Amino acid sequence: MTASKLRAALTAILMGTAAVGAVSVVSTLPAEAATVSAKVGPLLKEAQSLAQAGNYAAASAKLKEADAVKSTPDDATIINQLRQFIAIKSGDTSTAAGAKAKFANDYNARNYKAVIADEAALRKVGALDANAMQIIAQSYYLSHDASGCMRYIKSNFKSPGDATLELLMRCAYDAGDDETQRSALETLVAHSGKPEYWKNLLRLSERAKGLSDHNTLDVNRLRLMTGNITTKDEYILLAQLALQLGFAAEAQTVLQKGFDAKVLSDDRSKKLLDLAKSQAAQAAANEAKALADAKAQPQGDALVKVGEAMIGEGKAKDAIGVIQQGQKKPLKDQANAQIRLGQAYLAAGQKADAVKAFSAVKSPEKDAMIAHLWSLAARR
Repeated sequence: MTASKLRAALTAILMGTAAVGAVSVVSTLPAEAATVSAKVGPLLKEAQSLAQAGNYAAASAKLKEADAVKSTPDDATIINQLRQFIAIKSGDTSTAAGAKAKFANDYNARNYKAVIADEAALRKVGALDANAMQIIAQSYYLSHDASGCMRYIKSNFKSPGDATLELLMRCAYDAGDDETQRSALETLVAHSGKPEYWKNLLRLSERAKGLSDHNTLDVNRLRLMTGNITTKDEYILLAQLALQLGFAAEAQTVLQKGFDAKVLSDDRSKKLLDLAKSQAAQAAANEAKALADAKAQPQGDALVKVGEAMIGEGKAKDAIGVIQQGQKKPLKDQANAQIRLGQAYLAAGQKADAVKAFSAVKSPEKDAMIAHLWSLAARR
């Protein structure tokens, strides 16, 4: 009996066996035509018939007979192929092929609890790879066990890829676990910096309790920086926050970007732009006096604010020195000063210095979170 005839029969059977993702339960027979030895051929044919009839014990016995008299590499190849087929069809989870087949069949049947239980058999036979673990984690999610999904991923993935992190994020969302969701998003942002990841991370961060107007301004600054301001309301919100906190030049720049992008065009937006231009011109005329007055104050917070305004005016390198002067004095808000120093470094293109400055902010918690977001942006 030729190996090519057996190959055709077994391949048809094996290809009909389920497979999930990259968890394959199919082995490919040799492509070249070859001859099975005279003693082995009839035994293999009989074993094949018995296996197809579901008599796996008898089929395995015939394979043992064939194994005892094999004499060529082709004999061994076809014997092993048929042994794999028997393991798959019989659901013999003591073998890698059988365990993978049951795992695949359970998943295709949407029996997600069985898929999760299959992990033990896969692990025992050394067939639990990264793809199988991803499917198990997904099965937790699909069976609406968000907490189990999070536990499984955290326990089994040392360096999860983006697909696993996205799954972790979804499970954390379903479980109402903002901390895990934020952590997953931060890692996704660090991996790729995709605007969609930034969008979700900033939206989540904005929900944090106790954010000040300044914190909210920073979140929206980061939205602009990461390509996540696209609507009229988003441009207007950022501009209004900047005006409210005394950064008219920045508001003017934001609004002008909205007009240039053809997102802003209405009379209200034009009036807001005119107001921003007027206040920016007045601030520029008074900047020298504002700087002198800030230097004369016993505390450094006024200098920090002047420096922050300079960033919005496109004077980031000058802003660094002004903010540092403010830090040499007593400060009511040290965290804010450190964030502004990092912001100035980043605007000046000094990313390493920016990351160092942002990383120094440890408290309050809300400011540390904002500083970390800036740090992620600086690492882009």
